[in-house]
Amino acid sequence: MQNFSITSPSNLPAAAAAGQNSDTAFIAGGTDMMQLLKNNVITPSKLIDLEKLSLSEIKSENGVLRLGAMATMADVAAHPVVRQNWPAISRALLLSASPQVRNMGTMGGNLLQRTRCLYFRDTGFACNKRAPGSGCPAIPGDSRDLAILGTSPHCIATHPSDLPVALMALDAELELLTPEGTTRRMSLSKFYRLPGTTPHIESNLEAGQIITAVILADQAIGRLSTYLKVRDRTSFAFALVSAAVALDIEDGLIKNARVALGGVGTMPWRVHQVELALCGQKPSDRVFELATLRIGEGAQTTEMNAFKVKLAQRTVVRALQAISA
Repeated sequence: MQNFSITSPSNLPAAAAAGQNSDTAFIAGGTDMMQLLKNNVITPSKLIDLEKLSLSEIKSENGVLRLGAMATMADVAAHPVVRQNWPAISRALLLSASPQVRNMGTMGGNLLQRTRCLYFRDTGFACNKRAPGSGCPAIPGDSRDLAILGTSPHCIATHPSDLPVALMALDAELELLTPEGTTRRMSLSKFYRLPGTTPHIESNLEAGQIITAVILADQAIGRLSTYLKVRDRTSFAFALVSAAVALDIEDGLIKNARVALGGVGTMPWRVHQVELALCGQKPSDRVFELATLRIGEGAQTTEMNAFKVKLAQRTVVRALQAISA
């Protein structure tokens, strides 16, 4: 681990101003950051600690849920309003990591979690995401756990988090603080970037900007939602495939549907074509199976991860069955 200094700004504007330096990084719960530092995957000379800033509120008011960026995964998962009105979010959090990590991990940090691609995490390998232009050994190498959607010839690393998959399905927005002291909103769907030729740029978060909250509008579809995760072991494992699904059923027909996937995309992956195929249909196993056939559209697979297409289809069917029974 490289030596670094750490500061704890007394307020958000000071933190944002300090974060404009390219050799600095923000640290929240630190559950992912410390691993990256120990492995020399990132080597900032200064860390800006956000722990003491007032960003941990969980508030539902006037039909809007506000999750402070420093609210812990455990607190959000257990909150009664989240469990009742957005069960997919609670379930995604409870299926993440371990109780110890959930007690420390934060909303903002979870959104910015880095890929678990072994070539990115091991500095003994080249990696375009870690060192632009150095190559992507994952493409001809061990790609079993990696992405099949949103990939490029430069990177097939999978986005690792569970929470953003549920947030993507439920049209979450992020509140951002700029170094100038102003706030702005950004849809989560606009936050993440596809790798393209610049896989080292993972989001549209600019230097010095801080995620201050996750914002969700209360909507009927959120209450009939769930998150299903398929992994190699039942605890502390990242998803081979996961699915966040939500349905709004009226008069026996699917009025609205939301489907997002994890474990298969270079970012949390919204599957609009499946949603369109579900709308207007009467919920049934056959309808679900036919709609999910569209999941493979645009997939770029390797010999090692081609199984994810069928697994994703079956995972979404199971999740839809669970909430429509």
